[in-house]
Amino acid sequence: MATLLVRKLEPELVELLKRQAASHGRSVEAEHRAILRAALQPKLDDKELFEMLREGETWPGDIEPDGWRRDDRGEPADI
Repeated sequence: MATLLVRKLEPELVELLKRQAASHGRSVEAEHRAILRAALQPKLDDKELFEMLREGETWPGDIEPDGWRRDDRGEPADI
């Protein structure tokens, strides 16, 4: 695995990262990795995901399934 060093971060940004990590129950490093992964992963729209699953491919490991569950108001479902 590679190591990434980010310099010259504003203290406010670091504090926000710490708070977000705590709210997700992760370390700051794990939260940083999750943010980078989410920002850089290819995005699939609903139709692309449906077609992929219909063709027998497995659920993509880098896509959070809860983000695709919606209730009848179009909001993320509270499961």
